[in-house]
This record gives sequence, C-alpha cells and structure tokens, in this order.
Amino acid sequence: MSCGLILGSLVLGGLGKPQFPEQEKEPQFWNAWAQRTLKNALMLQNLNQNKAKNLILFLGDGMGVPTVTAARILKGQLSGQSGEETQLEMDKFPFVSLAKTYNTNAQVPDSAGTATAYLCGVKANEGTVGVSAAAVRSQCQTTKGNEVTSILRWAKDAGKSVGIVTTTRVNHATPSAAYAHSVDRDWYSDNEMPDEAVQAGCKDIAQQLFENIPNIDVIMGGGRKYMFPKNQSDVEYPDVAKHSGTRKDGRSLVQEWSDRMKDKKGHYVWNKKQLLSLNPNSVDYLLGLFEPGDLPFDLERNSETDPSLTEMVEVAIKILRKNPSGFYLLVEGGRIDHGHHEGKAKQALYEAVEMDRAIGQADLMTSIHNTMTIVTADHSHMFNFGGYTLRGNTIFGLAPMVSDVDQKPFTSILYGNGPGFKMTNANFFFCSFHSEENNYQAQAAVPLKMETHGGEDVAVFAKGPLAHLLHGVHEQNYIPHVMAYAACIGQNREHCMSSGGTSGLRLLITSARCGV
Repeated sequence: MSCGLILGSLVLGGLGKPQFPEQEKEPQFWNAWAQRTLKNALMLQNLNQNKAKNLILFLGDGMGVPTVTAARILKGQLSGQSGEETQLEMDKFPFVSLAKTYNTNAQVPDSAGTATAYLCGVKANEGTVGVSAAAVRSQCQTTKGNEVTSILRWAKDAGKSVGIVTTTRVNHATPSAAYAHSVDRDWYSDNEMPDEAVQAGCKDIAQQLFENIPNIDVIMGGGRKYMFPKNQSDVEYPDVAKHSGTRKDGRSLVQEWSDRMKDKKGHYVWNKKQLLSLNPNSVDYLLGLFEPGDLPFDLERNSETDPSLTEMVEVAIKILRKNPSGFYLLVEGGRIDHGHHEGKAKQALYEAVEMDRAIGQADLMTSIHNTMTIVTADHSHMFNFGGYTLRGNTIFGLAPMVSDVDQKPFTSILYGNGPGFKMTNANFFFCSFHSEENNYQAQAAVPLKMETHGGEDVAVFAKGPLAHLLHGVHEQNYIPHVMAYAACIGQNREHCMSSGGTSGLRLLITSARCGV
C-alpha cells in the first residue's frame, strides 16, 4: 500500500464511523460522571492536616502539560482504549497547582537552576546546583558562602532516611541539587573540571555525592564511570573505551563507599539481578549504579540487566520505610527530557508512562494519611500535538487532513524547534508508519541540533498531609517549603512544637520534638 493510500484509508475510516463509545451519546453518562466527581470533591473539604511522616517527590524532567496529556493518551492506548478518557496515576491526586519555572537569570530555564528551586527552596542561575543566585556559572571562586542546602538534607538532619532514584546519572542536574554545591552542572567528575577549578578547591559532583551527606540511605541510577579511576574498564562493558572510568584523581568512590558501609548493612549493585536478589530487610544502605552513563530509554531497556524505574522505586521504599521516623525520596523520570531534546516523542512519552507506573507503585506502598507525594516537572519542552485529530487517533499518528497550503500530510505531534526540521521539495511525501518508529524525530519548525526547553508553567500534583497548600500559581521554590512544613523539618517547626498553628499537627506532636 502506498503512503497516499494509507493516509486516505485513515481519513475515510475515521469519518465513516463514530470514534467514541455509544454510552457517551447519552447526557446521563456525563451527568452521572460529573456528579461522582462532585461528591469526591466535596469530601476534600475535610482537609488532611496530619503530620507527614514520609515525603516523596516525583520529578518528570521536561514533563510539561502537553507531555502529561499525551502520556495519558498513550497509557490508555497501550491498554486498548482510545486514550483520552484514561487517568494517569498523577491525575488522581486531589490538588493541582502551577509552578513558575524561570531561573533568576533565564526566562526559559534549565534543569540545574530549577532543581535548586524545588529542592533547596531558592531560585538560582541556570547551570548551577545547590548554590544561590550570587554564584556565577563555572566561576569556582563564587561557590564559597553561597551554598544552599536541600530538603533531602533537612530530612536527614531530622532523623529520616533519604533516597535518590533516577533514570539519568546520579550526578546529573536534578539529583545533584539534592546533595551538591556546584557552580557548574557539568562537573560530573574531576575530568570534566578546569584544572584551575580543581586547584582552587572546588569538588566534582560525584565526589560530593559521597562526602557532603555521607549517609544517603539509597542511591540508584546511572553514572558509574564517574566513580572510577580514569581508563579503568567498566564491569559491564570492559571493551568499550567510552564507558571506562573518568577520574583523574585515581579514586574509586564506589570502593570507598563499600569500605565505609561494609559493617552498616551497605550493598553495592550494578545490575537488575543483584538488585532484586537483595532482601530489603537486611539492607540499610544501597548504592545501585546500573550504567556508565544514563540508563537506557525504557523502550530500549534490557529487562534482564537494567531495572525499570518502577522496580527501583519499589526497592527504595522497602528499605527507606523501615525507619520509624519516616523518609524523604526523590524520584526522577529523567529521560523524558532526553527524548524531547532529540525530537523523539515516542521515547519521551514512554518514559513518562513508566514514571506514572512508578507513582502507582509508590501509592500501593504508602498511605495518604502520613505520606505527602508530589509530582511535578522542572520545565516544559517545545512539544505539542494538535491538527484536529479524531478521538482515539494514535498519539503518534497523522492529522486527519493534509495541509491546505502545500497539500502534504503531517503528524499530530510537532516540535517548535529541534532536529526534526525538514526542508522538503515537491516530491516529498510522508509515510504515516514512520511516525510510529521508536526513534522517529517529529517535525520541527526551526532547525536545531537539540530541541529546547519551553518556558511555560508546569503542573504540580499533590496528595497527602497538607497537600492543599499547593494551590493556585506559585514560584517553583515554594515546593520544598510546603513539604518541609508538612513534615516539620528544616526551618518550619514552630507549628509542631507550639500550641498554635495547624491543629492536626499539634495533636500529633504533643510530647516530642518534631522529627524525633
């Protein structure tokens, strides 16, 4: 069948029959659904004012609102539905707000400055992690005195267990803001640092992972090569030079960690089999580094050797929840962002669906009564979909008509800029089945080697104790302040220890200091 015939059959097939269930023709269907929703909403008038024992932040890197909507449709279509009416796990959260994502020096932000905002509670310059806006990117001498601490540290100081789970390198922008103070997000190891910065005393991010907060209970993700001496062969890819160690200082940070943790029930793993063979009840500290760099896209993941985000989250919670004081867990679906940068919408959306599965897994393992869970993004992307597609149209498919300017078909998914830009001639014709390929690069309006972030607000989904404090439109740095207030950690303790403040918290803490 030719491309033209494929397009024609798609359009005619779509117009020839209703694209929605018969019951949706009846007003009673919609009225009953709305009434059920109304009853649920009225129940929210009884606010959850408990103290949050546990805190979980799911961060979809680059997961703007269009990505959330498209992932919802994809999730439904993967289960045989038309998709639009599907509920993501995050859709079930009762409170939703918007976060303004700009960096102090950037209208359209990057992942480092935003991570500093939603983890450390202060806005910062792009490209910097764990430092205030007084620090200048790549200028080592501006680090000292401008460090800011994260909610992960506040939780640790309060006696909670803490964890980081990511599909990127564990020393990438998002996770690094939880523990590092670096004026350059790219200083993964000392190999990526200028000599003068090393000589001036600045530390690479991998080193800071193990030294700034020495007892992070759970660390899982990629980034193995940054932990080993330069040119040391990788355990999984011994013959691939680009995966060898990078460290100029000759240190094996993994070995140092293992030596320090050997009498503390600490375990280092580098593949899925090792991870899933652990008994979480016998593990107090876990370091899992499953790839030399980032973990593979979920569509390309070897399910025998690399764990999924959901599997990592399950193990993490099993370890962290043993602490009677509770835990803080940062989970990053980090490769949503990478898929979008490469113009590969299918990769990005499958990453978002996998993160939603992980959210569902966490929900099964925790209680809304004592666990605050937040799902948000650091920033958006130049990704969108449109074209008046019919109900149930595959999210990666064509619009139901051709352009009324050049009479060519086009996909519903488009990027404002990126590598999918195509200069076409009169003989060009688009084949619909190409857009279903895993690495298809959706068409972009402006040619760039890498697609850029978007600057619009991102959604913040919240549930659990005091989740109602996330409402309306807020600065992104507000997020950790709410989480800290709900858990009585960091600077927000007065309402936990005094007779005033939130009554639910006061009732819960009558004879003990907050966090003890």
